[in-house]
Amino acid sequence: MTASFTAPAFSPLNIAILTVSDSRAEAQDTSGNLLKESAEFAGHQVVAKAIVRDDVYQLRAVFSQWIADAAVHVILSTGGTGVTGRDSTPEAVLPLLDKQIEGFGELFRHVSLAEIGTSTVQSRAFGGLANGTFIFCLPGSTGACRTAWEQILLPQLDNRTRPCNFAQLLPRLLEH
Repeated sequence: MTASFTAPAFSPLNIAILTVSDSRAEAQDTSGNLLKESAEFAGHQVVAKAIVRDDVYQLRAVFSQWIADAAVHVILSTGGTGVTGRDSTPEAVLPLLDKQIEGFGELFRHVSLAEIGTSTVQSRAFGGLANGTFIFCLPGSTGACRTAWEQILLPQLDNRTRPCNFAQLLPRLLEH
């Protein structure tokens, strides 16, 4: 007797996108726009998009608003994850997290190694969870955003990816 298997239907997620930049306006936001277009092409809903100066308190305000919004499942940010004095995304966001997803930054740097060599060590990209919301903070480079989306986020935000994925965990994130 053979078992019958039916793949689950795709479940779109609500995604908010934040570009961290002191100099970009919407027209120059190639990384934020790449993430928006890629998410929508994959079938997800982009429910918010903003550009915010690289300022710890302004970043925390936007992240906190989206974390508190039950309609936002995923926050993707681009920029501010380097090592210069103005790069403050980790300092702004890490205190807001309930849990860090350690493997995200590790995997991102691993897959980036093939593309940019040892320069990947300059990235402080990371992922985490806050109030049942997935958060992934990426470098500002459009190439880095493309790598993160195509090689990690696209499959992990698709509930059909096997053996497991982030999307299928959403209903369980607030369990106690």
